Amino acid sequence: MSCHRGAAAPSMHTQRRLFAASAGYCQNPGCTNELFIEVGGESIHIAEMAHVFAASDGGPRSNPKMSKAERGSFENLIVLCANCHTRVDKAPAAFPDALMLGWKREHSNKLASLFGANALETRADARQAIEPLLVQNYAIFQQYGPHTEISFDPESGSADVWKRKVLTQILPTNRRILTILDTNRRLLTMEEAVITERFRQHIDDTEAFHIEGIKEDASQFPVDIENMFKD
Repeated sequence: MSCHRGAAAPSMHTQRRLFAASAGYCQNPGCTNELFIEVGGESIHIAEMAHVFAASDGGPRSNPKMSKAERGSFENLIVLCANCHTRVDKAPAAFPDALMLGWKREHSNKLASLFGANALETRADARQAIEPLLVQNYAIFQQYGPHTEISFDPESGSADVWKRKVLTQILPTNRRILTILDTNRRLLTMEEAVITERFRQHIDDTEAFHIEGIKEDASQFPVDIENMFKD
């Protein structure tokens, strides 16, 4: 995702928040487009950041009273596919700010429901919610991860496949797991709470690398998370 709007452009931190909030899908609830797709064997993204209130005074849904910082804030941005972004900016009267902000809220509520981000009754219920997600990510890592034999073949294209899997499946699933853990913090032991925070930092570092291209010493995946809520 990119935006060249000067001071009205979102920071890298805001871009990552937007990516996490979208979970890889257009935030228009009437659209089912995935934001990362495979075309001709290549992984591309069609995600675009749309300003609810325009980045400039002459843009769609402009609000001259807003500062440039406010225009580039998380609250004033929504992630859409290229088609939806074009529609909302070409016909702003048909897509007022209240409607677009409603889309963002509805998308968030839908994800919360889909991800099972509800206050659960017991540790067993919480384990049942996160276990299939942990298994899903582990299976992807085992088959496509950078440790696999095929990943050392520069002509295999495995690195591109791994990056696509991280963007479209592992990162959104990590966020789902974290949301469930945060929603059910009362069920965590003190040790599990610490593991949750280590997992949060791992997610942040992984997103920084795969979304922003920041290369730094990243935190390791906390393997203890595989035993969360096990009694």
